[in-house]
Amino acid sequence: MRILALLLGVKAACILLVSSLSGTGAVNNSGRWWGIVNVASSANLLTNSKNVQLVLDPSLALLSRRQRRLIRQNPGILHAIVAGLHAAMKECKWQFRNRRWNCPTTHSPTVFGKIVNRGCRETAFVFAITSAGVTHAVARSCSEGAIESCTCDYRRRGPGGPDWHWGGCSDNVDFGRVFGREFVDSSERGRDLRYLTNLHNNEAGRLTVSTEMRQECKCHGMSGSCTIRTCWMRLPSFRTVGDFLKDRFDGASRVVYANKGSNRASHRAEPRHLEPENPTHKPPSARDLVYFEKSPNFCSHNGKMGTHGTSGRTCNSSSPGLDGCELLCCGRGYKTRMEKVTERCHCTFHWCCHVSCLNCTSTQTLHQCL
Repeated sequence: MRILALLLGVKAACILLVSSLSGTGAVNNSGRWWGIVNVASSANLLTNSKNVQLVLDPSLALLSRRQRRLIRQNPGILHAIVAGLHAAMKECKWQFRNRRWNCPTTHSPTVFGKIVNRGCRETAFVFAITSAGVTHAVARSCSEGAIESCTCDYRRRGPGGPDWHWGGCSDNVDFGRVFGREFVDSSERGRDLRYLTNLHNNEAGRLTVSTEMRQECKCHGMSGSCTIRTCWMRLPSFRTVGDFLKDRFDGASRVVYANKGSNRASHRAEPRHLEPENPTHKPPSARDLVYFEKSPNFCSHNGKMGTHGTSGRTCNSSSPGLDGCELLCCGRGYKTRMEKVTERCHCTFHWCCHVSCLNCTSTQTLHQCL
């Protein structure tokens, strides 16, 4: 009996140890919902008798209960979420195309690989751009009538200025932000530093979309005189969003987990928050990206960290910048090869209606990191 009790005690201790590790982020399911980009399609959607779309496996397993409920309550929104993820992945690859970390993606549930388990600048950008992608795509889908639970933002109506008035169909960025916060942030668990930074970067992505909204107008009047204009609010291009977040990436703030202490009168702890690691730096704003650990150098393949290295990457031998062979190849050198490329050229439009082109072959010099 003593042996059995001892074994049970050891088992209980092991369970407690695993539980405590889970609380510190050893088990990290952040961003698992991104995996729906690889499996969600019209092939695994079902419409019930009430014409409500339900998500079928395997994408169902990647979503939390709350996320599944939000999709059921907003028919048509799954397509917008997936479109937003595709846009985010494409933009991430574009923004980092010339960097050592070039935003590689996989078909695993985390999509962006093991980088999401870290707390570096690259992780911050991934969370911000995916959150922005969902907000942007949902807001646009509302104004296009693709989601049953939302429409255009009609709050801007009536007088606007001496020669223009509000009208048209404004993109519903407020619905996009609210839904994005409920859907995206619900995948985060815990109260540790990773939790706070992920939520901060998620919100930074959403804020970038909403603060970059622009007024768009259409002229009315005799013979194009534009005596009066009808104006509405339009989302920024997603490239604009990506450019702003890339700037925030370059100026990201390294933060620490701060606690203001406890209120002895009420015996309640003050809410924990993020503070700059360097006390001389100003606190990060809501639109800034934040991180808490140094980035890997991304030069060499490292399976544990999930870095692919830069061997085989194409570099620019004449550039002193990050895309140059010296920096991109991490000082290892590079090889040069010639490659023949055939492209369409001398294209002519024929009325009506086709285009004829010739095939032109040229020789290009390519440089690849060793």
